[in-house]
This record gives sequence, C-alpha cells and structure tokens, in this order.
Amino acid sequence: MNYYEISKEPIDIQAIIDKVVQRDAGAITTFIGTVRELTKGKKTLFLIYEAYESMAVKKLAQIGQEIEEKWPNSKVAITHRVGKLDITDVAVVIAVSTPHRADAYEANRYAIERIKEIVPIWKKEHWEDGEEWIGDQLEKVSYPTGKPEGADLHE
Repeated sequence: MNYYEISKEPIDIQAIIDKVVQRDAGAITTFIGTVRELTKGKKTLFLIYEAYESMAVKKLAQIGQEIEEKWPNSKVAITHRVGKLDITDVAVVIAVSTPHRADAYEANRYAIERIKEIVPIWKKEHWEDGEEWIGDQLEKVSYPTGKPEGADLHE
C-alpha cells in the first residue's frame, strides 16, 4: 500500500483515511487542503501544482517517519495533487491515526507545516488579471520559470 503519493487525479479522501485505520487508534484526524478563491485580495481562477515527484514522495515518507517517531503508535497517509486545480478542488489530504486525539491533532498539523517546509511542490496562481509562479509553498522563494533555478527535475 502506498501511504505517500503525488496524484494527477482527484484525491479519494476516504481511501486516504482507510490507510490509517488501526485497532488501537482512538482518533483519526484529517486535513483537507482546498483551492480557495481569494488570496491576498486577488480572485484566483485556478492553480497549477507541479512537483519533483520522486523527491516529493520521499519527503512525504520522511514526514510520516518523523511523525511515527514523535507520536508512538501513529499511522500516517498523505496524498498531494498536481496539475490544474479549480476553486474548491482538494489539493492535499493528510490522515493521521493515534491512540489519543490530542496526538492526532498535533501530528496532523505538524505534517502540513513540514510539507510546506521540505516537499518540492510549487504552484502557479492564475488570477483574473494575470498569473504567477508562486515558488515554494511558504512563498519565501520565487520560481519565475516554474521550478527552482538550475534544478534538473526529470524523473
């Protein structure tokens, strides 16, 4: 079973949840990231996500391992979508199960923050009046050409 995936297709939320079901879990939390219409006062029409897929999957697995070490008896599944996403489309689903609810909430929040920090996924925002490659997910590094400068991201 693939617990960490990059998908070109719409994400089946229930399938991600099903991956983390375990008999000793008292809680399963999910984070479902969707495409919003307004960002910093600009109306978004759609987004295009791209990723260095093989590295992105490795980094998602790293995040899962970090969670399993930090929160014992946890189980994690993460899927991030790439390609063109319209407003309200699901971009990312994170499911975490743990024996206790507080750990599940904390681990899930940890996962989305780490995704933004270390996973090579970037987006192009399309607005009514233009478009722009935003760069890294923390929006601290711009990628005007659509990928990190000098990066050879061929699989």
